[in-house]
Amino acid sequence: MYGTDVGRSAVGRARPRAHPPVRARRAARVRTVASGVLAGAVLLVGCSSGGDSSGEDDGESKAPSRADAPYWINPEGSAARQVAEYRDRDDAEKAELIERIASQPVAEWIGVEDPGGQTRGFTEAAAKDELGALLVLYNLPHRDCGQYSQGGAGGGDEYRAWLDEVVEGIGDRKATVVVEPDALPHLLQEGCTPRQFHEERYALLKEAVGRLKQQPNTKVYLDAGNPDWVRDPGGLVEPLKRAGIDQADGFALNVSNYQTTASNTAYGTKLSSMVGGKPFVIDTSRNGNGPARGHDTESWCNPPGRALGEVPTTETGDELVDAYLWIKRPGESDGACKGGPKAGEWYPEYALELARNAKR
Repeated sequence: MYGTDVGRSAVGRARPRAHPPVRARRAARVRTVASGVLAGAVLLVGCSSGGDSSGEDDGESKAPSRADAPYWINPEGSAARQVAEYRDRDDAEKAELIERIASQPVAEWIGVEDPGGQTRGFTEAAAKDELGALLVLYNLPHRDCGQYSQGGAGGGDEYRAWLDEVVEGIGDRKATVVVEPDALPHLLQEGCTPRQFHEERYALLKEAVGRLKQQPNTKVYLDAGNPDWVRDPGGLVEPLKRAGIDQADGFALNVSNYQTTASNTAYGTKLSSMVGGKPFVIDTSRNGNGPARGHDTESWCNPPGRALGEVPTTETGDELVDAYLWIKRPGESDGACKGGPKAGEWYPEYALELARNAKR
């Protein structure tokens, strides 16, 4: 995965700075969960930031357009800064391409240096625009199975303290929060999260959902992988229940992956029927051309030929699909593979390819 750390900027109190989060997927089998449902095989998949585009440059970074945006757009995001850089070079063509990313709301991944201040900065800036902030929590202990985004809090108490700061930073302002990408599917992946940490992970996820839902204007979605990871959605039912899906607003699919919107919708509809009709959101940030095909063992990591997917919206035309979101920040690397920088760093060549291939 990928996330953000906090720096200083003119937007609220925080400017995103990438820190590693993308995850590698290894071939493995999924264990039988407590419900007795056997999930399918774990495949080699990965999961788990508008201005004038005329080329005229006044030397200032243009704030992205907020017209019809379903969430706050960070005018200091990586894509917005890249647009300004291309304008400085008088490269109107590239600036216009990256504008396709900069003009859309993308998720802000909460870092560890000052989670309260960072969250407060994002939510206060969003509130000034009369919008909600789109946030991701990605700091559970033992995250990412030792792969590109390994790390997380040093233990349960450290995570709880971090979470308390995040919740305080949200306050009563509007926010939509995606909780801990990969955390549940990794519990089903053999050789991933050591068994002695499973109970703690379930407890921390349930606590996170409960704490966030105490805030009056916060919506919460638990991550549930993607259709090409745990192939039988029944395998996620018991884990989602143990993690607090009953308290959550729904679940999230396809975070940082490339599976099509259609396949996610079909999968999510089946899973929803097994968890009380909960709705879901889909990460469409890079699924415009669907997943890469072939025998690459890291087909999820910076695969060539991908494209931006449906733009973020809460008007999906499907009563079970609450939103299409750009949870993975298009243009940030999946990891040090295929010529890309480390996970979470801005990768302008890849951003340009995603924009060029977009069907809009």
